[in-house]
Amino acid sequence: MEKTITAKALLFDFDGVVADSEKYYTGFWNGIGKTYLGREDFGLEIKGCTLVSIFDKYFPRIVWKELERKLDEQEAEMSYEYIPGVCDFVKMARARGYKTAIVTSSNLHKMQSVFSQHPELPAIFDRVFTSEDFTESKPSPHCYLKAMAFFGTEAQDSTVFEDSVNGLISGRNSGAKVVGLSTTNPADIVAQYSDIVVPDFTDAEKLFEFIEK
Repeated sequence: MEKTITAKALLFDFDGVVADSEKYYTGFWNGIGKTYLGREDFGLEIKGCTLVSIFDKYFPRIVWKELERKLDEQEAEMSYEYIPGVCDFVKMARARGYKTAIVTSSNLHKMQSVFSQHPELPAIFDRVFTSEDFTESKPSPHCYLKAMAFFGTEAQDSTVFEDSVNGLISGRNSGAKVVGLSTTNPADIVAQYSDIVVPDFTDAEKLFEFIEK
């Protein structure tokens, strides 16, 4: 019986993987955590989670609108510079036949702000998944499993690119290979949840060698 050949997929978180924007969110959520919860390093704790899950778990409903307004103001002022080499790497991957997607915990409203700065971005990837597409937040693997299902891809034929601990756990629990980027957390922390750690995408051949072995 012939083996069915499935698509191969590369699945990318957005903040800290495609864009160097996690530093803004860390500062923002650290300030929110200190002001509203009296907690230090809150930004690292919730990194990779959807906004809905953060609100549900940590904040009373009465402050949701206020926090949403503050976050909108923060995102309107942010710049979303690409992680070095990411666009060229994705284009190379698609030329090699890989399916590619952004799989982000950010909502569509935020990503529309990103697209206004980078109108070319949606065309670089085959698909952009946002928080509206999922029913569970990272570290649940639901978002990555749904992306695999969309492409008709098995876990063993998929690779996840992540930077946050919650995201790395999500990728690992999906059964995919996990490339950890040391853009947000120290490399020794990222290595605990990854199959390989890289600082960016500038060494494309090293990444393809890992993905294709």
